[in-house]
Amino acid sequence: MTKIKINIEKTHTGYSAFAERYPVATTGKDLIKLKKNIVDALNLYFEKKSQKIGEENLRIYLDLPQFFEFYKIINAKALSENIGMNQSLLAQYIKGHKKPSANQVNRILKGIHQIGKELAEIRFIA
Repeated sequence: MTKIKINIEKTHTGYSAFAERYPVATTGKDLIKLKKNIVDALNLYFEKKSQKIGEENLRIYLDLPQFFEFYKIINAKALSENIGMNQSLLAQYIKGHKKPSANQVNRILKGIHQIGKELAEIRFIA
């Protein structure tokens, strides 16, 4: 099965999600609960087709402010230095004061993916 595009939006009570090509939507108080709820909702939708959906079948789409709100552990200042972007500009994107171009979004995402890749490859000495 191809990945199902899930758009996530921040609401005043938490988050909402909807599947782009399917009539499936849900809410959750945080992204962890939201992912569980969208998987459950998709499984209800696909039940008659005997298809089982898991988180690995989802492709999650967030905007920058939502991403940085949820992943507060990512230091925007350090990320801006890592990708060679002006810290003030990145802060404006994160706060929603400016809308980044597609190139800027890709640059930020590439930096985040690189950090994730580096973290996944780390091993501790036991």
